[in-house]
Amino acid sequence: MSVCPMIGEVRREEGRLGAPRRPRSKRLESDEPPAKCLRLTETPQDSGFLPSPGSPQPSSPHPPSQGPSCIGNYLLLPPGDRDRPHRALDLHSGNQLHCKVFPLKHYQNKIESYIHLPFHPNITGIVEVVQGENDAYVFFEKDFGDMHCYVRSCKCVGEEEAAKLFRQIVSAVDHCHRHSVVLGDLKLRKFVFADKERTQLRLESLEDAHIMKGDDDSLSDKHGCPAYVSPEILNTTGTYSGRLADAWSLGVMLYTLLVGRYPFHDSDPSSLFSKIRRGQYCIPEHVSPKARCLIRSLLRKEPSERLTAEEIFLHPWFEAASHPVCTDQETNSSDQLVPDIPQNSVDIDSFFC
Repeated sequence: MSVCPMIGEVRREEGRLGAPRRPRSKRLESDEPPAKCLRLTETPQDSGFLPSPGSPQPSSPHPPSQGPSCIGNYLLLPPGDRDRPHRALDLHSGNQLHCKVFPLKHYQNKIESYIHLPFHPNITGIVEVVQGENDAYVFFEKDFGDMHCYVRSCKCVGEEEAAKLFRQIVSAVDHCHRHSVVLGDLKLRKFVFADKERTQLRLESLEDAHIMKGDDDSLSDKHGCPAYVSPEILNTTGTYSGRLADAWSLGVMLYTLLVGRYPFHDSDPSSLFSKIRRGQYCIPEHVSPKARCLIRSLLRKEPSERLTAEEIFLHPWFEAASHPVCTDQETNSSDQLVPDIPQNSVDIDSFFC
């Protein structure tokens, strides 16, 4: 992402961090549009294990500028990683932040979901918006790395820690769904740590989220990371339920947390999508029975049979993971397939093992 030159004129609109508000604004200049999501027709670079640094991103049309630049009251620094936002320093307080740059004519659409959502501790809020002649600079609180890189560095996460992190992930998604926001391109990389100890998570990157009207969450958008895409998106030519597609992605995320690789993977896109359509995957023996049960309750081919974000909290795995005990592992072949349940079943207990 390129660094932009200094501009002088400034105007402000104050707002409370993380709540519905109009972020503070200023006047500046920039030259680079935000990175776009992959389409499902693009080739995924996926060997099964988490790639480095993550899902492939389009190359920037402009090479990064050298050195820092002043943007209003901020010192904008080159990003440490090309897939990460700019680093920024508040010249008044000395606080470190992150900055994303959007074309000025599109930036209000990009930040609409941030403003629409009420405050939630597991969702990133906007600190300030600085407007330039061509671009808008959107400043966010600093983070301490994303979940994708964290899982890749430690290979997989123990169930006690995974339960604490996954609960926060689900809490953020449930909050979005309750307020008519469907995330769509949901993945581990969109969750970042809010503290050095890496215990608190925040959902960021809401630029591709969809604000729904009423109870209808029908989507036709086909953007997303191939490893996280649900079967109905691949099979449907019309619309699909955005909330239930998010639930599938939550299942992929939980599997990846506990196993250290994606449940469906192949270097060939057509083979990858074929595996996703079949809904067949292998859960390693070290994963506990209740964790396997929750994974199976989310990675169901039939969308209506999946747990919703709200229902996930009721699953006994969270309680079991917080009090780990030695148990015999279930290793029979039925664990390798997404189990079938009656089509008309409405009893939530049927989801729990």
